[in-house]
Formats: sequence, C-alpha cells, structure tokens
Amino acid sequence: MKKTTLEYRMMLEHNRLKIPNAKLETGSVTGLFPIILDGGRTTIFISDLAKEAETRERYNLRRDSRLNIFTKKPKV
Repeated sequence: MKKTTLEYRMMLEHNRLKIPNAKLETGSVTGLFPIILDGGRTTIFISDLAKEAETRERYNLRRDSRLNIFTKKPKV
C-alpha cells in the first residue's frame, strides 16, 4: 500500500530526517557560549567566542534603532 504525499509529509520520522542532529539532541546549546545582554534579560548563544564584542555591538545597534522607531514622535 503506497502512502499518499500528504500522509508522508505529516509523518514525524520524515520531518526528523530533515532536522540536523545537533538540534535533535537534548540541550542543543552544547558547544555554544552564552552572551548575557540587557542585564540578564536576554541571552544569546554563539559558537565563536571571538565574536562576542561584535555580537554585543550588533545587538545594541538593533535595539537602539528599534527603540528609536517607537519613541520618535512625528514633527508637525
């Protein structure tokens, strides 16, 4: 009996094959370094500890630009 395409797509085993093994393991943050931002409110995990400063800078730039969008009032 041949499975229909929809049934095959819905099977968990089929979907599991597309997910990398590192994400299937419990605690998929193994081998990653945590970066604590915003006084502990945000945690980002990176694989290369040498990019910590760059990650912090990017996060601050994105956070500031996002805050500026919501705090600016239109000039009349």
